[in-house]
Amino acid sequence: MSFSAREMALDSVPPGSVLAAELRDAQGAVLLPKGASVTEATLLSLRRRGIEALVVLVEQADDPEREAASRQEIEQQLRHLFRLAGDEAPARQLLQMIREYRGRRPA
Repeated sequence: MSFSAREMALDSVPPGSVLAAELRDAQGAVLLPKGASVTEATLLSLRRRGIEALVVLVEQADDPEREAASRQEIEQQLRHLFRLAGDEAPARQLLQMIREYRGRRPA
């Protein structure tokens, strides 16, 4: 499964949801940091503050075509970035580590 950020009306956000972006009030103060888990108490507090929506992470079914296209795009970017790196062991190791890292990130 992969995740995407989606803005949801506060009344539609289930407890246990994870914020995809920090939540700020009208003055710019951070109310909740990115990655915070939303509890029922948090939802009640946000309603009292007049917050109407949150940006939360939502699970998405994996799409094999989309994943393949994403992997191909990552590979093209890496080939371009490493085009002058040569074939020395440190360059190959770094390239492999970056491939592995980027392969784990949500598309």
